[in-house]
Formats: sequence, structure tokens, C-alpha cells
Amino acid sequence: MTQALTRETGAEPREPAAGRDRYLDLLRALALVRVVAYHLFGWGWLTLLFPSMGVMFALAGSLMARSLKRPAVSVIKGRLRRLLPPLWAFGAVLLPLLLCAGWNPLTDPDLGGVPGLPRLLEYVVPVGAPPYPAHLGSDSGLLDATWPDDAAGPLWYLRAYLWFVVASPPLLWAFRRAPWPTLLAPPVLTAVVGTGVVTLPGETGDAVTDFAVYGGCWVLGFAHHDGVLRRVPRYAAVSGAALVMAFALWWVQGHPGPEGWDLNDIPLAQATWSFGAVVILLQYAPSWRELPPRLRRWDGPITLANNRAVTVYLWHNALIAATVPLVDLAYGLPFLRSDAAASVLDSTYSVWMFLLVWPLIALAILAFGWIEDVAARRRPRLWPNGGG
Repeated sequence: MTQALTRETGAEPREPAAGRDRYLDLLRALALVRVVAYHLFGWGWLTLLFPSMGVMFALAGSLMARSLKRPAVSVIKGRLRRLLPPLWAFGAVLLPLLLCAGWNPLTDPDLGGVPGLPRLLEYVVPVGAPPYPAHLGSDSGLLDATWPDDAAGPLWYLRAYLWFVVASPPLLWAFRRAPWPTLLAPPVLTAVVGTGVVTLPGETGDAVTDFAVYGGCWVLGFAHHDGVLRRVPRYAAVSGAALVMAFALWWVQGHPGPEGWDLNDIPLAQATWSFGAVVILLQYAPSWRELPPRLRRWDGPITLANNRAVTVYLWHNALIAATVPLVDLAYGLPFLRSDAAASVLDSTYSVWMFLLVWPLIALAILAFGWIEDVAARRRPRLWPNGGG
């Protein structure tokens, strides 16, 4: 298959640039910013503007394919070693907060009493999404009653990432022998498990659906690493991707989610839109050894985001929740006690949350980011932005 594509296009496999690919680093940084913005503002159209999760899984798949030049067992162990310590640190903070706020796992109906207690081990190894209460406290408290869901909700990503890591050796083997069936199997599976044709209950159903929805993007990462996308004529790749994305829009129109066009609630649309967008983004990948001059001013933040991607992802939603009591303090300022001033603050509340969350994320990077270095067996660094 690969040889046929090479003969058709006259293209040779691209040799990866030495060191980091700054274009891929830029995509990862943009994906993280978009994730933070989406979780704060809740704008469904952001899922159409930039499919962050699909991009992040595709980039991870590309890196996994590169790593699997080594023995698979050692690669999987290395990925788990990098993933788990940051999760343990997050759980060591979150679980005591949940327990102190009144969560009793023994009486949580979602856990089912004592038989469900082993699920707490998912804070150690996220075979499933770690459990947490959907509500805790009251809306009249310091934090909204939904703060546990805000803080722990994004942990599904670590479960999905773990599944993909473990599945990567056979997936890569299958891709290199049957590229197109392997590439198209996840969207087809999404059409089965993500549309109600087959319903899988509980956490297992969620895990299988997420694996199907983003599996195509993960395998596209393989295709990018192996140079398969480069050997497909660009007009064919882009035209095909556009058709897939058009199908996603057609499906959304007829099957909107609870929030309308928010793709996170519509698995088949999310799978196909992310798939098409990732094809285009990787088809045009320039493989920069360094950022072009017009982007050079962002070199530091992009480098920092890539070196602390797990920390930013783990902590950002909890920190968004933490901005609420901070913004509320402003209502007590003397010059904001009038109805007109309070109204202005009400109308710009989310903007102030967005501005405040970045200093809090910076503090989380300083406090917990070094764990990523330790997990990767590197010298711990407080602020790895590439500067001196």
C-alpha cells in the first residue's frame, strides 16, 4: 500500500526534523488554550473552530509511533511512568478535598457501596475515569456545588490516553499492514456505539465510545509519523477531509446535542469533524525546526505549554472553579457597590475568570510541574520555557 502511494505521487517519505517539531508544538499549545477557553466559557462553537482533543490524540499517536521503534513493553512502561505521577499528585490534593467537603464513597450511589470502593484505585491507574461526586455542598457555598465535576471531569482523557497507549503496538502493526481499514475502523465503530445502534452501559460504554471517537485521530498520528499522509496527493486528502467534515455538519444539523452544536455531546460528529480537521492540519504540517519569525515571540509560552501539558490539562478546570470566589471578592470593593458597577462586573464575569485562571495555572506549574520532569527522569525545572 505504501509503495503504491509512493509511485502514485512521486513523493518520498519525509524524514523528521531533528529534535522537536515546532509546528506540532504549536498545535499542542493551541489545543491547550482552546480547552481552557471551552471549559471556562462553554461556547460550543469552539469545538468546531479547533478540535483540541482530536489534535492532542493525533500528536500523541505520532509520538507513540516514533517511540515504538523500541520494544513495546518498555515504551508502554515509559508512557505510564510519565503519566501516572502527575495524576497521583492531583489525586493527593483532590481526594482529601472531596472527603473533607463531605463525600462518602461508601454511601455514593454511583459507586454502589463497599463493592465500588476498588474504583478509587483508578486515581492510581486510570483504567477507567476516576470516580467523584457530581455535586457537593450547595450553590451558596464558597464554590458552586458542581465543583467536583469541574475539577475531576477532564480525567476521562487520562483513561482514554492509557487505553490508546496499551493498544498502540497491535494498532501500529495493523496500520502498517492494512492502513485504510485500520484508519477507518474507529469512525465506523463510532457509528455503531456512538449513535445508539449498540448501547454499552456505564464506564465501559464511555471508555469504548471515547476510544472509537478519537481512535481515528490517534491512527492519523501513525500516518503522519510514517509519512503516509505526505504520499497522498494533497488535493485528494483535503477534498476527502472536507467531505468528512461536511458529513459531520450534516449529522449535527439532524442530531443536535443538549447544547446544540457542541460536538462533545455528539460522538459521530466529533469523530468525523476531528478526523477531517486533523487530516488537513497534518497534511500541511511544515515540520519546523524552529518557529517562523512572526511567531518567534511566542516561543517561550509554546515551549512551556509543551513541557507542562499534563500539568496544565490536569489542573486547569479545578483552577477555573477557583477563580469564582476570587472574582466574587471584587463585589466588595467600594467602587463596585453600586448597581451599575455590579452590572458591569456581572456582564464581564467570565472575562475576569479567563484573565485570573492563567496566573493560577502558572502557580500550578511552579508547584506541580516539576513532577513531569521527575517522571521523565529529567532534572526538575520550575519554569521550562526554553529560556537561559
